[in-house]
Amino acid sequence: MLRLRTLGSLALLLAAGLPLQATGVILLSENFDNITTLAGSGWVQTNNSSPVGTTSWFQGNPDVFAAQAGAADGYVAANFDNAAFAGNVSNWLITPVLTLDQLTSLAFYTRTEPQAFAGDNLEVWLSTNGASSSVADFTTLLLSVDPLSAGYPQDWTQFTVPLSGLSGPTTGRLAFHYTVTDTSVNGDYIGIDTVEVSSTPEPATGGLLAVGMAVAFLSRKFSRGKRV
Repeated sequence: MLRLRTLGSLALLLAAGLPLQATGVILLSENFDNITTLAGSGWVQTNNSSPVGTTSWFQGNPDVFAAQAGAADGYVAANFDNAAFAGNVSNWLITPVLTLDQLTSLAFYTRTEPQAFAGDNLEVWLSTNGASSSVADFTTLLLSVDPLSAGYPQDWTQFTVPLSGLSGPTTGRLAFHYTVTDTSVNGDYIGIDTVEVSSTPEPATGGLLAVGMAVAFLSRKFSRGKRV
């Protein structure tokens, strides 16, 4: 009787269309504890600054500020020295190849230092051209952290970017693009930490899967006591 009531309750939930919790799938998680491992994990760094300066992406400097999580230097950073004096920064940090769809989202933390010089900007771009890491393939701008120089966050701030514009599963990459115009007067220092790309199943799909698994589990559990 208990088994029938339990299975019946699950069936009623499904019939009524009540949502069951769908579990998200983590596609990428990166804390930048050691950025020397990024290339081996499929990340790509491309500094297209003009002219190129003395730095690119580098391990976070805890003397400027500590990481959002983990060790004090456990974040990736860039600064105005990505370009030469009076140059323009265009520095790309590109994720590994991912399978993305309309239910995928990107979450990350970023900040600059207190009383920073103006002019820092971080963009997030999308490429749907498979494994290509050419910056020319990043044609969809998803986010500009400081597009109008209104003030880059001076404390760790989380941004969440949905990829709702995709019509279906596609293979591609996401990219962080640090930009500064005229480093003789603009630009300072930014950090990025705790990057996560995840995909959440639709509630109906998650509900069907949960019900199916629960029914199968309970059926097996209560049939073990029977002998044929």
